[in-house]
Order: sequence, then structure tokens, then C-alpha cells
Amino acid sequence: MLVIDPEECIDCTLCEPECPVEAICSEDEIPEGQEEFLELNAELSQNWPVITEAKDAPVDADDWREVKDKLQYLEK
Repeated sequence: MLVIDPEECIDCTLCEPECPVEAICSEDEIPEGQEEFLELNAELSQNWPVITEAKDAPVDADDWREVKDKLQYLEK
């Protein structure tokens, strides 16, 4: 999981097509029931490291691609 700092985001939308699981959307297009992720992004972006270069996906990324309700596994 990656988060986007809402204070740093300039709404350029370049990240949206790069997300392999289509989990990124503009603030104006948040799907119903996903509003809690706005606050979660703001919270986690203050503590998680900033990614400054492209990295390979985690080895288990494909295992998680279709898993629903992953938020229960988030360790803050």
C-alpha cells in the first residue's frame, strides 16, 4: 500500500494510470464507501517514507491484487 500526502499532491493525475490496481482516483471521484481513505492518506503520509524513485513491486503483490477489505491487515 502506498499513500499520497494531500498537502503535497498537485492534482496532476499522473499517478492514477500508474496504479496497477486502479486504487487511485481524484478527490472529486472517490467511490462511495471509500471516503475514509482521505483521512487515512493524510495520517499515514506524515509517518511513512517519501518514495523518490521507482521500485519493484513487492514479491507478493499479485497475491493481494484481488483481496477485498485489506484495511483490516493494515499495521500503523
